[in-house]
Amino acid sequence: MKLWTLMTCALLAFGGARIAQAAGALCKLQITGNDLMQYDKKELKVPSDCSQIELTLTHTGKLPAQTMGHTWVLAKTTDVSAIINAGIGAGAANNYVAPGDKRVIASTKIVGGGQSTSITFPASALKPGGDYTFFCNFPGHAALMTGKFIVG
Repeated sequence: MKLWTLMTCALLAFGGARIAQAAGALCKLQITGNDLMQYDKKELKVPSDCSQIELTLTHTGKLPAQTMGHTWVLAKTTDVSAIINAGIGAGAANNYVAPGDKRVIASTKIVGGGQSTSITFPASALKPGGDYTFFCNFPGHAALMTGKFIVG
């Protein structure tokens, strides 16, 4: 009976270690945007062992979302222009992201001055060394509010 209990405990411990390893790390990032159409970071980096990525966007300005709203959108660099163009037609009700746009890896809702929003997305959508860009999809903002997203 003792041998059975010992073997069961060993199997559970081994299985538990594999589950923890498979679960990977939750990687947390923060970025702010202001009333001057600027993010506080031009680059965000996560290690390649992340399983989930949580991003918090905070609008540090005072202007409302209707006039100076900010979003955070992540995509392959080659897709950014097309996503921006499609987002204009999608409008504010859709956070300037075309519904169902498969090119968008992750995106937040629009926030105005003093507001924050967070999103969590799977890191499996990203490849180490891939060419990714984050940007604000509020009309006209991507010209200034853009940066590189690095996995590795």
